[in-house]
Amino acid sequence: MDIYQHFRKEEHPFIDQILSWKDEVERYFQPKLTDFLNPREQTIFATIIGKDSDMQLHFFGGNEETERKRAILAPFYETITVNDFETELLEATYPTKFISLEHRDVLGAFLSTGIKRKKMGDLLVADGTIQIIVSSELVSYIKMNLTDIKKASVTFEEQSFDKQLEKKEAWIAEHTTVSSLRLDAVLKEIYNISRQNAVSAIQKGLVKVNFQLVDNPSFKIEPGDLLSMRGKGRSKLSEIHGLSKKDKWKVTYEKLK
Repeated sequence: MDIYQHFRKEEHPFIDQILSWKDEVERYFQPKLTDFLNPREQTIFATIIGKDSDMQLHFFGGNEETERKRAILAPFYETITVNDFETELLEATYPTKFISLEHRDVLGAFLSTGIKRKKMGDLLVADGTIQIIVSSELVSYIKMNLTDIKKASVTFEEQSFDKQLEKKEAWIAEHTTVSSLRLDAVLKEIYNISRQNAVSAIQKGLVKVNFQLVDNPSFKIEPGDLLSMRGKGRSKLSEIHGLSKKDKWKVTYEKLK
């Protein structure tokens, strides 16, 4: 059976990477620790490894609610602990009376130091506190090189995972119909914009599907896809219920409030 037929073409390179990791574990009998993976990559990884009795696959990103997680693929007999994920929670505070920081400000500051996004897990900015999960190898570098964000002085220190802040997110489910499962048609209904504005946003690089930029308006959306549109927030297509009597697709989506 061709494993690639179950996935989109743009996901094939990641599948190749997974198969390479699997071969590496089988060849050298040693666990493989990955960088942080987004939810879609985690799903692909778990699907490919499946119920392979010779392998075990674990994910960790701080707690069950985190989106981005590192993975360990290991022989079935290995004992895997949280320490094996080589992951740290860093925390810093800033005075909200004098400055306002948003997620994009903090993420931009991290990226500007040369740190790759794949080396960072979830980032939370709330009520004067910044928390970010990172690869352990970066801790000293971050503490030395990231000392201010948008004119706010910050000092990052290690924090225990049991002090991780909870995300204050609410996903609201809605039912609607879409003329097709094209990206532009789905965005039109979810964000209540014109088809023309949806196409424009896609072509300008303002839209992501499963954390990847998509510039093709005809890109087909599937159940479980996570969408984001700059300035409009995040949403996900939960279910497709089939065609209505007017030949429109009946769908359920969730929108982050």
